[in-house]
Amino acid sequence: MPPWPYRKSATAFRDDGCATVTVEITHPFHPRRGTRVQLATRRINWGEDRVMFYDERGQLVSILASWTDVDGPDLFAQAAAGRSAFRVDDLRRLRALIDELRLEVLDRVR
Repeated sequence: MPPWPYRKSATAFRDDGCATVTVEITHPFHPRRGTRVQLATRRINWGEDRVMFYDERGQLVSILASWTDVDGPDLFAQAAAGRSAFRVDDLRRLRALIDELRLEVLDRVR
């Protein structure tokens, strides 16, 4: 008999003895910041790295992985120790975007 043509559901409950992984929601503006949740799965959905967990009502919820501590401490945040809110690379990209938008506005005005 040929194998079943479909893979097992990634969101189906698994009871295979795997250790549970708990992550903390760390995004400063998320309403559940500081909450520890049991990780159900982690996957790339529509190009975004997301972690999924079941909320108190049993609903599967997903949030960006970067909004949790699933990957461990951010090295930049540790080195900055609260002294810098922005990375140099991010500021450079922002400056390039502002320059590009400024040129577009100037072209429209002329």
